[in-house]
Amino acid sequence: MKQPMKLTMQDELPLGKDWVYEVKFDGFRVILTWSIDGIELTSRNGKDLTKKFPEITELAAIHKPEHLPLILDGELVILNTAYQANFPLLQQRGRLRNEKKVMDAAEKRPATFIAFDILHEESSPYEKRRADLVEKLTPLKCDRLRVIDSFHEAETVQQLVFLHLAEGIVAKHKQSAYNYDQRSKQWIKFKNWRTIPCFLTTYDETNDYYGCAVYVEDEIVSIGKFKHGLTSDQSDTLRTFFKENGKKEATIWSLPPSVCVEVDCLEVKDKEFREPLFHDFRFDLSPEECTYLSAEWGLAMFPTNVEVSNSEKMLWPEQSKRNYLLYLRKIAPYMLPFLKEKKLTVIRYPDGIEATSFFQKHLPDHAPGYVGAWGESGETYLLCSNLNTLLWLGNQASIEFHTPFQKAGGKDPDEIVFDLDPPNSDAFQVAVLAAKLLKHLLDELGVQSFVKTSGSKGLQVHIPIPEGAMTYKETRRFTESLAGLLERERPDLFTTERLKKHRKGRLYLDYVQHAEGKTIVAPYSVRAKASAAVATPLFWHELTDDLRPEHFPFHKMIERVETLGCPFSHYDHARKEQPIQTMKTL
Repeated sequence: MKQPMKLTMQDELPLGKDWVYEVKFDGFRVILTWSIDGIELTSRNGKDLTKKFPEITELAAIHKPEHLPLILDGELVILNTAYQANFPLLQQRGRLRNEKKVMDAAEKRPATFIAFDILHEESSPYEKRRADLVEKLTPLKCDRLRVIDSFHEAETVQQLVFLHLAEGIVAKHKQSAYNYDQRSKQWIKFKNWRTIPCFLTTYDETNDYYGCAVYVEDEIVSIGKFKHGLTSDQSDTLRTFFKENGKKEATIWSLPPSVCVEVDCLEVKDKEFREPLFHDFRFDLSPEECTYLSAEWGLAMFPTNVEVSNSEKMLWPEQSKRNYLLYLRKIAPYMLPFLKEKKLTVIRYPDGIEATSFFQKHLPDHAPGYVGAWGESGETYLLCSNLNTLLWLGNQASIEFHTPFQKAGGKDPDEIVFDLDPPNSDAFQVAVLAAKLLKHLLDELGVQSFVKTSGSKGLQVHIPIPEGAMTYKETRRFTESLAGLLERERPDLFTTERLKKHRKGRLYLDYVQHAEGKTIVAPYSVRAKASAAVATPLFWHELTDDLRPEHFPFHKMIERVETLGCPFSHYDHARKEQPIQTMKTL
């Protein structure tokens, strides 16, 4: 079998009107062949992957392209976000042999095939082939098989790749032909390297690998090894240095902490760099400055133009500002879509959650230029539409992020939220029951809904709707009707009574909170609780008898979304499919 066209790696992107740009996804390069007999998946090395990804091959039974066969070049990925792929999870999928385990994995974290070329007229210019690709795949409206996004401005895709911590960028010349088995300079790949400071510990003369380590407190801990990226002069110098200053055991030379370097890589996992390259010597650093904390900061790609102060200040009893900022950096691709274009209210805790706090919704005079602003009625409000603003607010010890139900400047909501508020945290299971009953009612109406913990003592059920589709008066009628149904179903457990003293220990169905001028805590916002719990999007099946809000502290959230995916990932898609007329007439 012919191998797909290869890319040439460069340190700089080619610029100009003759080039287009794509996100480089971290997955398996695959040729997808769709014939009347079904879909086959073949790796770039000719390996048959068809049986390992049934969520892709089963599309042949659901969708009927007008023209077959289709031969597509693309990337098979498991997506964390729209532009960030989970390569370790995909590797695990690739190793599975048991059919049931394959099917279970396909259901829990389905893969996506992102097509970037169609192989029918390989000699045609790339832009013509792309137009053909879009024409043939778009009518399928298939989430598991999609066309890669293409950008005409390098800066646009650079910002996306940085925000999403994606693998890199591919630049393609608009006139490039498709040449099997060849490495082309008309397809350029640019890696989104993470740069890690560390010190050298070993040199293996059998394979020319250099071992690296960092300090974890006072302990020297291995972090990975590299061999590529050095010039011949640098290689000669390092080998000589190890032999003159190190100790040899078998084929390994060891060196006490002394030489600091920077290594480029895509990630560090199980004490190994992924795709490491030597970046530079760091003669300005001492080994003691090469710590796991500095490596973690480098892996997060924290923006250099966001000033960080008092990073070791404890904002929660067991969590520092530094840890919080790392959380915000990594959760940003998941969280920002729920903050963008909305006037923001934050609660700031300059000296931690146990000290004085205050609300802030106006733009302060000292805010840097990248912080968003919205002027209205002579006042200037905060907007948080980019990564730098989110991190700047985090550095200001803004812990809770609250948003209104409509966009800035809008008069109608673009979402409906039911706040299920139990009398105390011990009654959280009553909120679980209320959410399940509410989902049943919404399912009967054909309404797509999403659930999250409030991060405090209750749950919140979100219903995305198109902006302008319903007025606040209409959403109020809708929420009041459903709340009334729940109250009549279980008057012993639920109430719509606004006064606490009259609720008699029942859960408050707060439909009044959904109104113009009101706010709700944003998905993935951390709360000012000792547990550092997050307002966590949930999958509906997670509403179990043992569910608790404190199960979701922010230091576990990144692992959660990378392992399970984001339960709100289809929020915008659901917005377009809601039965608005049914909701209006309830």
